[in-house]
Amino acid sequence: MSTVHGVRRSSLGRLNEIAGVLMRHGLGELVRRWGLAGALEKAGHRLHWEHAADLAQLPPPVQLRKALEELGPTFVKLGQILAGRADMFGPEWIAEFEKLHSHVPALPLDDLRTQLREDLGDEPEAVFARFDPEPLAAASIAQVHRARLKDGSEVIVKIRRPGIREVIEADLRLLDRLAALAEAELPALAPYRPRQLLREFGRSLQRELDLASECRHAERLARNMAALPFVQIPRIHWAWTRERVNVQDYVEGIAGHDLDRLDATGLDRRLLARRGAQAVLKMIVEDGFFHADPHPGNVFYLPDNRLAFIDFGMVGHLSMRRRQQLLKLLLGLVQREPRAVADVLVDWTRDGQAVPVERLESDIEAFVDQYHGTPLAELNLGRMLLDVTTLLRENHLALPADLALLIKAFITLEGLGRGLDPDFSMTSEALPLLQQVVRARYRPRALAGRAWGSWLRLLEVAEQLPQDLSHLLRRARQGRMGLDIESRSLRHVGKQLDRAANRLSLALIIAALIIGSSIVMTVGGGPTLLGLPAFGLLGFLGAGIGALWLGRAIWRSHRHEDDEL
Repeated sequence: MSTVHGVRRSSLGRLNEIAGVLMRHGLGELVRRWGLAGALEKAGHRLHWEHAADLAQLPPPVQLRKALEELGPTFVKLGQILAGRADMFGPEWIAEFEKLHSHVPALPLDDLRTQLREDLGDEPEAVFARFDPEPLAAASIAQVHRARLKDGSEVIVKIRRPGIREVIEADLRLLDRLAALAEAELPALAPYRPRQLLREFGRSLQRELDLASECRHAERLARNMAALPFVQIPRIHWAWTRERVNVQDYVEGIAGHDLDRLDATGLDRRLLARRGAQAVLKMIVEDGFFHADPHPGNVFYLPDNRLAFIDFGMVGHLSMRRRQQLLKLLLGLVQREPRAVADVLVDWTRDGQAVPVERLESDIEAFVDQYHGTPLAELNLGRMLLDVTTLLRENHLALPADLALLIKAFITLEGLGRGLDPDFSMTSEALPLLQQVVRARYRPRALAGRAWGSWLRLLEVAEQLPQDLSHLLRRARQGRMGLDIESRSLRHVGKQLDRAANRLSLALIIAALIIGSSIVMTVGGGPTLLGLPAFGLLGFLGAGIGALWLGRAIWRSHRHEDDEL
């Protein structure tokens, strides 16, 4: 299929729509810099530049937020992800991204019936004892209806919008092309790797489209939270759960943003804040699997000061190595150890990026030092993490995607805790757990376990060694064996080789002069000097001067190397 600037002609209609929306919201310059105008006009699409500055009087963050809302669910989701990238955007941009929401009206039940019959095997009124035709909530990807099972259980039925996968997949392909254009046309974006960011966003959105995957996330969190009886995760009803529909228990509670109703019921705000902190820290620090979209609408307060989490379409994963780094970072922040914080951040940002280590370490030391002497209870750990990401942005460094998601979730949840209790301190809650996890890591049993794991990996390498050697020898026999050498001092090595070649050439000239002069000395006739052939004497003189120069150069070279050592 033919393309224009890397964009399929079948996508040009949508591209024209995107360009039109951007221009209508005062972002015409972005259209020009991306090269979209030329691509579209070559394809026969006419852009109306006379409207390009209609909203130019609005601040750029507002213009972009309005444009994303108009462009639909894929772009709204992208903006919501960018709301967690304080390492890439300033506070004014983050504030606008956090306002993003889809203005998507709910679909009437009749538009969903065909899909529901395919997934449930029958009409919803026949499957459920009661099915509410009016949606409880509607969003860009799915909408939710209340229902009652025939055993009397109150449930919600989450239904994916028909055709939404095709729309999102087409938009993701187009966004990937736009990210490639952005990398080429906007060099300032290169450190943030737009295409990689888009690929990670695409994978996250694909998982969110699978409503059965959301249920698997819920069950995994439920198993992890079993140790905390005050945390409730909705039960999944797998008999009616598919990729496009899921059924889970209805949570009857007080939404996280309804604090007036919370006070009316007499629940203990302070206890709820502490229990929420315990749940969050367990998810992140102990389990490495956490709710990545914990806004107040996804948290409910229940009788007996219990909490419930809902909507697990977006979750985060942290490897063991990441968790160990996170522990070191949090302890470094809490205990005011700038060197520990700097070490972790350099590790996080080193991959694929040129890290200004000295400047970064200096900035972090100044940042951590400002908290010296501050009482532990007064430290705002979420704010400190946000300030750390700001430092990274000022040094033109980007966090890995999993860590950006984690920091956003952590800051959101700490804000929820402070909303419940103004005196709430995540730092005070976190420090005992952090110290406990660190102590557990260095207990004899844990050390023995890691040593045993290392020994097993070593045995695996030894077991694989004969096969690897055989493969290496086979490639050598076939003439397909190559050697790649990378050296930071390659330029220095080149200079050394050049200097050695020059010395070797001079040594050969000296040798030739000596040999030639010796031959001339044996031949009679010709001019003489001091009774000896003049040309022979001149040859020996030149050879002597060259030998002195070569000896001096070698001596100076050795002396310089000794000084370096």
